[in-house]
Amino acid sequence: MDDNNQTVVTEFLLLGFGNLKNFRILTFIILLVIHIMALSGNVLVITLVAAKKSLHCPMYFFLSQLSFSEIMFTTDIVPNMLQLILQGGRKGGGKVSVSQCILQFYLSGVPTIAQCLLLAVMSFDRHVAICRPLHYAIIMTFTHQIQMVTVCWLLSFFLSLVVYVFLRKLRFCYHNTIDHFFCDIAPLIKLSCSDTSSLELVAALLAYPIILSPFLFIVASYISILQTVLKIPSGIGKQKAFSTCSSHLTSVCLYYGTLSSIYIFPLKEKFINANKGLTLLYALVTPLFNPLVYSLRNKDIRDAIYSFGQISQLSKS
Repeated sequence: MDDNNQTVVTEFLLLGFGNLKNFRILTFIILLVIHIMALSGNVLVITLVAAKKSLHCPMYFFLSQLSFSEIMFTTDIVPNMLQLILQGGRKGGGKVSVSQCILQFYLSGVPTIAQCLLLAVMSFDRHVAICRPLHYAIIMTFTHQIQMVTVCWLLSFFLSLVVYVFLRKLRFCYHNTIDHFFCDIAPLIKLSCSDTSSLELVAALLAYPIILSPFLFIVASYISILQTVLKIPSGIGKQKAFSTCSSHLTSVCLYYGTLSSIYIFPLKEKFINANKGLTLLYALVTPLFNPLVYSLRNKDIRDAIYSFGQISQLSKS
C-alpha cells in the first residue's frame, strides 16, 4: 500500500491494567504507598551514605548509586501508571505522544542498564574485599570508585541512546493501542508499520550482553569468593565473609530473576497480564526491597539509621 494512504499515528493509548472497577481506588492507594516507601527508602540510603563517615566505603558508595538508579527508574514509570489507574483503564486509557513514549523508554532503559553494571561492580568490590583483602585499599581507591561508576552511567546512557535512535526512525500507522502501563520496546515494535529488523537485531545484540555479561561476571566473582571462603578454617570467619555478600546476592537474584523474565525469556502475548505483573514487581517491589534488605542485614546501615534518628530527635527538642 502507498505510504501516503496510511494513517499516521501521532499518539498512543496506554491501557494500563484495564478496568479495575471497584478495586481502582484501593489499587491506587496500595501502589502509591509502596511507591512512596520505595522512594523514601532509597533517598534515605543516599542521605545516610553521604552524611555518615562510617558509610564512606566502596560498598555503600555503590549502594547509593544503585539507589539513585532505582529512583530514576521508578519515577519514570510509576507516576504515569498511577494516573492510568485513576483514569479507569480501558475506558479512559492514558494518551501519550509517540515522541514522549519513546523518550519514556529511553529514560527507563538508562537506569535498567546502570543497575546491571552497578551490581557487577558491587560483586567486584566483594571479590576484592574477600579474595584480596591486603590489596583492597590500593585497588578500591575513591578515584577508582568514581571511574567505575562513571563508566557504568556513560555506558548506560550510550547503549540506551542507540536503541532510542533506532526507535525514533520508526513510523506508526493505524493501530495505536498499547496494552501495558508504560512504553516498552516490544509493543512499539509490534505497532510499527516500518521495517523493524534493524532495530530488533540491535536490541538483541545489546540486550544479551547488557544483561548476561554482568550476570556472568557476578557468577564468576562469587565462584572465586566461595573458593576463598571455603579455605577459611574458622567457622565464624566463614560466616562473617558470607554475611558481607548476602544482601548483594539477594538483590542480584531478585533483580535478574524479574529482568530475565521480562526481556530474556518473555512470556507469550496471551500472558500479557503476567508480564504486567512481572514489570510491576520490577518497577515497584525491587526499589522497595533493596533498601530494606541492606538496612535489615547490614549493621552499619542500621546503626546509621539509629544515629540519624537520635540527631533528628535532639534537633527537635
